[in-house]
Amino acid sequence: MTDHILPPGDAERDELGTEFRFSHVTTGRYLPVPGKAPGWPFAEIGHWKIDTKGCAQDWVRELIDWRREHLIRIGYDDANYRRPELQWAQRNFVHVQMMVEDRYFYDAAKGEYTVDRYLDDLEARFGGVDSVLIWYIYPNIGVDDRNQTDLAHDLPGGLAGLKQAVDAFHRRGVKVFLPTKPWDNGTRPQGQRDWHAIADIIKAVGADGINGDTYNGVPRAFFDACDAVGCPVVLQPESTISAEEQLIWNVQSWGKKVPADVIPSVAKWKWLEPRHMINLENRWGRNRTNDLQYIHFNGVGYNAWENIWGIWNQFTPRDAETLRRIATLQRAFAPLLVSMDWRPYEPTLQAGVFASRFPGADRTLWTLVNRMEYAVDGEQMALPHQDGRRYFDLWNGCELQPRILDGQALITLALEAHGYGAVLATDNGAGVDAGYLGRAAELSRTPLQSLSARWTALPQRLVETPATTLHDTPPEGMVAIPAGEYDFVVSGIEIEGQTWAGVDVQYPWESSPRRAHRRRLDMAAFHIDRHPVTNAAFKRFLDATGYAPADAHNFLRDWVDGRPRPGWDNKPVTWVSLEDARAYAAWAGKRLPREWEWQYAAQGGDGRRFPWGDSWDATAVPAPNRGRTLQAPADVDAHPHGASPFGVLDLVGNVWQWTDEFEDEHTRAAIVRGGSSYLPQTSHWYFPQAYRLDQHGKYLLMAPSKDRSGAIGFRCVVDAAAQPGGATA
Repeated sequence: MTDHILPPGDAERDELGTEFRFSHVTTGRYLPVPGKAPGWPFAEIGHWKIDTKGCAQDWVRELIDWRREHLIRIGYDDANYRRPELQWAQRNFVHVQMMVEDRYFYDAAKGEYTVDRYLDDLEARFGGVDSVLIWYIYPNIGVDDRNQTDLAHDLPGGLAGLKQAVDAFHRRGVKVFLPTKPWDNGTRPQGQRDWHAIADIIKAVGADGINGDTYNGVPRAFFDACDAVGCPVVLQPESTISAEEQLIWNVQSWGKKVPADVIPSVAKWKWLEPRHMINLENRWGRNRTNDLQYIHFNGVGYNAWENIWGIWNQFTPRDAETLRRIATLQRAFAPLLVSMDWRPYEPTLQAGVFASRFPGADRTLWTLVNRMEYAVDGEQMALPHQDGRRYFDLWNGCELQPRILDGQALITLALEAHGYGAVLATDNGAGVDAGYLGRAAELSRTPLQSLSARWTALPQRLVETPATTLHDTPPEGMVAIPAGEYDFVVSGIEIEGQTWAGVDVQYPWESSPRRAHRRRLDMAAFHIDRHPVTNAAFKRFLDATGYAPADAHNFLRDWVDGRPRPGWDNKPVTWVSLEDARAYAAWAGKRLPREWEWQYAAQGGDGRRFPWGDSWDATAVPAPNRGRTLQAPADVDAHPHGASPFGVLDLVGNVWQWTDEFEDEHTRAAIVRGGSSYLPQTSHWYFPQAYRLDQHGKYLLMAPSKDRSGAIGFRCVVDAAAQPGGATA
């Protein structure tokens, strides 16, 4: 095997035609490309002037020298790439960051993990995956004081349940990563260093790797902590490695933001260590052609991430099928793709076609990409030929019969617009597995360009809420809200997603989910609880019904011996799931409010920002809690200055309140209103507050054990028989 640190021999070296002089401080994810970009006025319009082919070999030669020096500078040791228990990373071509809230992964109605259903869907759409990152923390973290470790224990069945899911992935040959976050320092202290906390979870559930969220290289402490408990792991930083010595123990990483230039980019980390696996991540991408050409050209993998914090960004049919074909080839020829002697920018014969060479002992693979927006047919490469050498078109699944001229085999291929190719040369008359060739031939019968590249947002459905018995007058403890026209204006405050289609929710009158919403509504009259449901009221419900949820983890977690703590009777009940709240409402002959009912009752008809007016009033809400530990909510009647125009109290700043539920094929989420007093510090990634009445929170739903929160309560409504009397907006 080639040792990239060994110095070159003493043989005379040819003079370079083009000098590149790469700096030893070359930074970033990608190497400078060969060829000189033209200056003004052709910088933007003259990429056709770049002569890549004329200087690529000089580029490679100088980068070989640069790599040697670079590895010496970081004291490089490849021992971790030679460890058998970590070498699966070198075959980890298709990776998925997956949300535990994905309905294909967990069936909330049955209360069980459905790993096979999840994997079957991915196999059907793009050929399956080699690893998953089970994501259970963000974006809900920070709604209360549960830390990243707590949220693992709060998964259905706890760590034992998570282990069952991990085992199910392993039975399908899929490796599992778990996340860690350096920024979670504002929630409840976990009592141990992050690396020891995640190592304990890794050992308990049998996971295979750690993803370092926002890390520029996962620190060695995580690697050593897992080794110390007998669980060696593959470390996978989200962001570009910044301290380059970390390449030694981060045997895998994510890639991001591939330049979309005509000349395809080369991954710096793959060049430094060809066994280093990169999974390119472009979570918001809707046309992934550039991404997929990059991974094919570099022989690296992809993060096929579609459920992004509950926002569904599905692969188009064309991109999904392209990934299937690339991954099928990569898995079949994985040993070649970690060749220590791989070479990008191998000579090609056609403009706009680029190739990489991955040599092995008795066979060599070339991967090709056509960067042109039109098909390129004909002779593509001139390869050195010798007797007994055979050539195979791996993309189309057939043997080639190239024209032999002057000791070279002229390889003829048809490349689609923005298309792909792959050629294998074998020595001594060796063939290629017939099963692979048959599969590739079958796949290639459908041109990629014939498949749709159109992206559409996944439609959502508002979960229906049954009407209640009609009431002429408000029941005890409720306030009458009159009928009338109302401008319902609200926006989601999700941290990510920009203003793209698919973000936030889709109301019944909208054609797709979107962040900002506006609708003039004819509001029917209704009655709403003056206060959120209290601990005392919820205790009466339990005493009357004997209600006991099937999933009882975290249920009324802050009660003691089955009853509220002394002095807590008049505080809003929390640690109740959406299902628990609905059960109470049904017992009381009520229902949860529609979001627009909640907002109308809080806002009246003048569009005010807060229940009491347009300016923030700190005396109208509980004092903010910026500590790490959740404190008890205030009594529901403690802040009369916070009343709405209709006299409804405790709407903002004490506890969030359940309202509507939305669902699409993959995700369920609840709209929570009003915000809470809990404001964890130290990070901008915590669940954001929504005190303004024109803003709402979107809280992802998985299972009651995880959904219940010490900062979420609820109030109820009933339907009114006719226009009630009472206050008007």
